[in-house]
Amino acid sequence: MLKKILLAGSAVTLLSGIVMGTGLWSYGRMAADKMTQSTKDLVPMEWEVDRARQMITDLEPEIAENAKRIAREKIATARLERQVDQASERLGDAQRNIERLSADLKKGDDRFSYGGKTYTSAQVRDDLSARWKRFKTQRETVDKLQQQLVARHASLDAANERMDAMLSAKRQLEVEVENLQARLSALRVAQTSSELNLDDSQLSRTRELLDDIATRIDVEEEVMAVDTQYFGGIDLDEPDQTDLLDEISAYFDNDDSEADQLVSIELVE
Repeated sequence: MLKKILLAGSAVTLLSGIVMGTGLWSYGRMAADKMTQSTKDLVPMEWEVDRARQMITDLEPEIAENAKRIAREKIATARLERQVDQASERLGDAQRNIERLSADLKKGDDRFSYGGKTYTSAQVRDDLSARWKRFKTQRETVDKLQQQLVARHASLDAANERMDAMLSAKRQLEVEVENLQARLSALRVAQTSSELNLDDSQLSRTRELLDDIATRIDVEEEVMAVDTQYFGGIDLDEPDQTDLLDEISAYFDNDDSEADQLVSIELVE
């Protein structure tokens, strides 16, 4: 019974250790990630932009090395092309000679003359057999060289495409890092403007003084305009030439006319 209890206790302890160990590992990993992120956030963004620009600059040796590899591959491919052309030319000559000897043997002659020398049909047949074996070997060699040439051309084309892609990506990274630099500079200017507390009291007092001066000038100009209009100005209207006696006669004549009209009205009624 005691042995079972000890085994059960050991199992529980081991299981707890595993669980706690797993929990502590996850907590430790989370803490490490947060610490890394916090440390990264403390690094000024200007430093990060400079670091990115330096990383772009560090691509140049790799690009230069790749350019050298492509150049060497071009030279090797050109050399292989010449080798294939020469082998193909020799193969063509061998094929024409074989066809010539075969045609001569088919004639059934006992002797044949080549290059000022005479050969029997057996000698020609042996020579043709040896030429045929060499021809087949040469043909296999040319086929393999052509396969190598095709593979080299494909590899060279792929390398050129990768180089173009790398150069294009480098130019894109340069544009992006300059864009980030411009955005960061604009951000810093905006932050500086928002944090800067300027004392504009002198500016306000100067503005107020200028407004007062402008108001006083407006008043003086208005006064001058009034003085000029009512005093000393030329009267453009004709003066009233009506005589005083004529005015009085006209007034009373008008009153008499109205009185006569009233009397006439009363008589009629």
